[in-house]
Amino acid sequence: MNNTLYTAAAIGVIALMTWVTRGLPYLVFARHKPPHWVRELGATLPAAIMVILVAYCLRNTQWATAPYGAAEILSVLLVAGVQAWRKNTLLSVLAGTVCYMVLIRTVFPA
Repeated sequence: MNNTLYTAAAIGVIALMTWVTRGLPYLVFARHKPPHWVRELGATLPAAIMVILVAYCLRNTQWATAPYGAAEILSVLLVAGVQAWRKNTLLSVLAGTVCYMVLIRTVFPA
């Protein structure tokens, strides 16, 4: 199989699986109210996933050497502030990413 066909097949399978996994709950719960545990997961998982992502992003931060994670701390605080202010996840993540990239390139270069 050539690379173009392989790539197209891979994208097709990924698209199909994404469609199935996103559409399956609507098919399963179309006529019935979701059970309590499903509603509970829907309420708690987004925050839990964000905590895991923050921990993953901060895992290699050098807290014991200068600049002591200043760029990371400032960026996380900016994300939290923008999220509290605007309630827009995309804007919060974008602001934090831009802040972090500017800080590590200008203020705290390695």
